[in-house]
Amino acid sequence: MGVKKVDIKKIISQMSIEEKASLCSGLNNWFTKPVESAGVPSVMMTDGPHGLRKQSGSHDHLGVNLSEPATCFPAGCATAASFDAELLEEVGRAIGEECIKEDVSIILGPGANIKRSPLCGRNFEYFSEDPYHASKMAASHIKGVQSTGVGTSLKHFAVNNQEAYRMTIDAVADERTLREIYLAAFEGAVKEGKPATVMCSYNRINGEYASENEWLLTELLRDEWGFEGFVMSDWGAVNDRVKGLAAGLDLEMPASGGANDARIVEAIKSGTLDEALLDKAVERLLRAIYELRVTPEMKKNHPCDMEAHDGAARRVAANCAVLLKNDSGLFPVSKDLKVAFVGEFFEKPRFQGGGSSHINPYRVTSALDCMGVFPNARYAKGYKINSDDTDDALLAEALKLAAESDLCVIFAGLPDRIESEGYDRKHMRLPENQNRLIDEISRIQPNAAVALHNGSPVEMPWIENVKTVLEAYLGGQAVGAAVMDIISGAANPCGKLPETFPLRLQDNPSHINFPGDGVKVEYREGVFVGYRYYDAKEAEVLFPFGHGLSYTDFEYSNLNVSSDDVSDAETVTVSADIKNTGNLTGREAVQLYVAPKTKGVLRPVKELKGFVKVSLEPGEVKTVSFTLNKRSFAHYDTELADWRTVDGVYGLQIAASSRDIRLEKDIVVHPAEPYNVELTVNSPVAAFMSNEKGRALAMQLLEGSPMFARKETESNEGSKADENDGAASDGLSDMFAAMADEIPLRALGMFSGRVITQEELDAALR
Repeated sequence: MGVKKVDIKKIISQMSIEEKASLCSGLNNWFTKPVESAGVPSVMMTDGPHGLRKQSGSHDHLGVNLSEPATCFPAGCATAASFDAELLEEVGRAIGEECIKEDVSIILGPGANIKRSPLCGRNFEYFSEDPYHASKMAASHIKGVQSTGVGTSLKHFAVNNQEAYRMTIDAVADERTLREIYLAAFEGAVKEGKPATVMCSYNRINGEYASENEWLLTELLRDEWGFEGFVMSDWGAVNDRVKGLAAGLDLEMPASGGANDARIVEAIKSGTLDEALLDKAVERLLRAIYELRVTPEMKKNHPCDMEAHDGAARRVAANCAVLLKNDSGLFPVSKDLKVAFVGEFFEKPRFQGGGSSHINPYRVTSALDCMGVFPNARYAKGYKINSDDTDDALLAEALKLAAESDLCVIFAGLPDRIESEGYDRKHMRLPENQNRLIDEISRIQPNAAVALHNGSPVEMPWIENVKTVLEAYLGGQAVGAAVMDIISGAANPCGKLPETFPLRLQDNPSHINFPGDGVKVEYREGVFVGYRYYDAKEAEVLFPFGHGLSYTDFEYSNLNVSSDDVSDAETVTVSADIKNTGNLTGREAVQLYVAPKTKGVLRPVKELKGFVKVSLEPGEVKTVSFTLNKRSFAHYDTELADWRTVDGVYGLQIAASSRDIRLEKDIVVHPAEPYNVELTVNSPVAAFMSNEKGRALAMQLLEGSPMFARKETESNEGSKADENDGAASDGLSDMFAAMADEIPLRALGMFSGRVITQEELDAALR
């Protein structure tokens, strides 16, 4: 962006230690502090991330008090389901325009935390269980907002995957798990999106609070990833302010009443804190303040049209909804049918989550408002949102209406009281009165459908008894209209699940380690999060990651790869043709997975490494392409302290979901730089095979062992032994052949009648 005609270093040189320290905490709940003597202005930040929550009256950070009207776009759980980077940028630009209208310089979001468990109360704000997907969605959102000149604050950095004990819990995870899953979502967003600020989380990470974790905030974020903005705390996340400043925490939010500012001053004067660290923090803060302050020019260049934004919210919501099931083509529904709409969410849609992201919507359009599209439709309440208990009168009315109709669409989901910031869900079930309503209607009405409004997966005990399920997620202020657009066929569903829907809560890999004991939570499942776990276990799921149906059909063909034998220093281009073979215009989210097929490192069966959304007219064919690089094939090697590619075979899978692989081709990838492992007499033979001198020694020992050589001899000369002797012989040779790669060199030497010492090995490898 570039600071506009302001000499930051000169301003800092003219400020006292007290003035500089004062900039390191908020003026109040939402503003940075001004320094009048130095001409430093104050700028405003507000909650997001899926809309503007600007409070003009009483301030709070939990969405309790009312805020200015703003467009409530679909929440992160929904926009992630679009698998559409361009759509996220469009939403971001609209949010940026509303920020400028309200003189807001920084909006807090997006949230890139991984969905480790379906129970996390704040999952509705987050994008995905997959770090690549989450990073792309977050980067696109950031670029959209910041294209208007407004800053974003990528949050909550890092490993903040639960609400229980969120201000003190210690998230314990090994570095590989952190690097490949929980940090990777932020890494991609920082490098590609370049957010103006990053917000640190409340929790501890391996014993250290995020707000004072130098490895996290400086060594990783700034030195390794190249982040150039400032780091702010989550509201109330500061533990030790002086330690935090030294670690890289620039701004404490909200106001501390001056107490922590004084501690900074005292530490500098006592010599326990280097003033140069304070100057760095102030420089980063001032650069952002001057770059991001709202100007008349910004207002002129980015006019805000609230009516247009409302229309965009409706279109975006329709692009995010996921058609999970549609037996017999029940949807779209013919307008001349007698349709029963049931469920209180039909008239009172659940369109956003509770807590700091709770927006005062500019307008709310319910499905009831749009019921006129079906002239023969009627509505019955069916249940009460604010209760889990069945109201017998409401149930009877709904059953009667369903029985008298051609089909019934039940609007169901999770109420605010179940899903909110501040606490986690206790289970994955819908309220009991809703489950009972769906079950009883499906028994008397064969054409039953369910439209869901929820921010994270739910169990579906009635799934076999209903024909259609539409996951609308928390689709923003126009979700009612968007759902009716899909039901009527005015819009063709094209969303895909950004998370796995397990059959039951107990199937989730984090189940026995969530949310911890109140002191710490251990991430024992490691890198096996979401579909990575379910695929490795070959477990049945309700709906897989990436799943989503359409009213049309798509054919995948003509997979092409730029090379089938490459170095990981090269890029690989993958392309395929996608054809709309149906009768309706549709959009398809095409996914690319990389499946390591060479043993040596414990890895997921496959991982998402690319996706693209393509729009196709009936009969139209388009070519989609992806570019893969070293990170597409690498895993994080903690001994090497870097990303490493194992030399071997990798499957490139073009897919409609993580469990619907349409095309596949294997390629061989070699590391550009050989991986030099320290070889000892206890290293397995397989480790020696990647070292030229080590391979020669291992082969010499293998050839000198009659047990390992026997199978090759038999295959060359044939066995003259009788049937029984031959069976025993083959069994022995198979066993030793299977052991060959895994046996340590010292044991191989023993089988060859030769003892190998470490000194002899070192000499052979020189």
